Amino acid sequence: MILHVQKVAGISGSEAHLLSLLPGLRARGWDVRMLMLHEDEPGAWDFARALEARGVPLDAIRVRSDVDPVAFVRLVGYLVRMRPEILHTHLIHAEWYALLAGAAARVPVRFTTKHGFNEFREAPYFGVADRAVASLAHVHIAISRGLARYLEDVEGFDRESFEIVHYGIEPNGEPKVYADGVPRLLCVGRLIPIKGHVVLLRAFAAARKQLPDLELEIAGRGPLEPALKALARELGILDAVTFLGHVSPIQSAIERAAVVVVPSMGEGFGMVALESMERARPVIAAEIGGLGELVRDGETGILVPAGEAEPLSAAILRLAGDLELARSMGEAGRRRALSRFLQQFCTERTELLYEDALVPVTT
Repeated sequence: MILHVQKVAGISGSEAHLLSLLPGLRARGWDVRMLMLHEDEPGAWDFARALEARGVPLDAIRVRSDVDPVAFVRLVGYLVRMRPEILHTHLIHAEWYALLAGAAARVPVRFTTKHGFNEFREAPYFGVADRAVASLAHVHIAISRGLARYLEDVEGFDRESFEIVHYGIEPNGEPKVYADGVPRLLCVGRLIPIKGHVVLLRAFAAARKQLPDLELEIAGRGPLEPALKALARELGILDAVTFLGHVSPIQSAIERAAVVVVPSMGEGFGMVALESMERARPVIAAEIGGLGELVRDGETGILVPAGEAEPLSAAILRLAGDLELARSMGEAGRRRALSRFLQQFCTERTELLYEDALVPVTT
């Protein structure tokens, strides 16, 4: 049995990844189960219901604080009872709880997947502790080469020690052709500093001086929403910026846009960029983390330096001012998404890693 463990608060990038990966592995004959660590948030149970609806069995252990000895003891007992052949952890809480518990319970093969950039990774001595816990895993996965480089630079990991397994996407029919003459942009993501919305608003304001019809839609919620609306008002662009809140399915918002902008200051992979490419929309993205592995500069979109408004504004003008060029790049992006980043490739790559790791155990 293969047991995946993650602390879940809602459905975001890593959770969406598991909702695709785990059913895919079960369809290939793997005995896969999920253990969800949680703080009883409503979003955690949304994830649980979605995963169970896909045929994946799920158990749950409540974690009442970042350090919860009772939850740790329950986790060790659970692993002793279930006796998984492979323990596969995702994100920091599960990694620290479950790798320690897995070693205590003598789980024979332990995997861990690193999913994203986090400000706390830059704290003093965090890297030392993280590397120590990670040493309990036999196989280390990063979701992009860019993330592996970041972990080397910030925490001192050896980037070559990571297996790279990109997220994948399922095709969703033919995308709608953008037929609106209005140059409309879309940005999708939680309204938090690392997503780069402040830089985007400043770049948008500069671009709109040359392209007065320019519009921007922002999908997502988060603590920065009041401050971002205040900044849009201050920049004189509030009439051209629409805050959509939570949007599901996100494909509907993507198809309303001519261009999708991903201005993140850190992005482990860039699922929004991939979803936009699958919908044949060009992507303007910060050249950071996994985004440079997704977007081909000048072919499927434009890459710009992270955190800089001027080159972002120039990229917006280039694509929003030439919707035929945007259409052409969007079509190239769809071809790239379907040839390189399908979910089946992600599932197959994970399956091969499992098979390789189990050889010493079973022979």
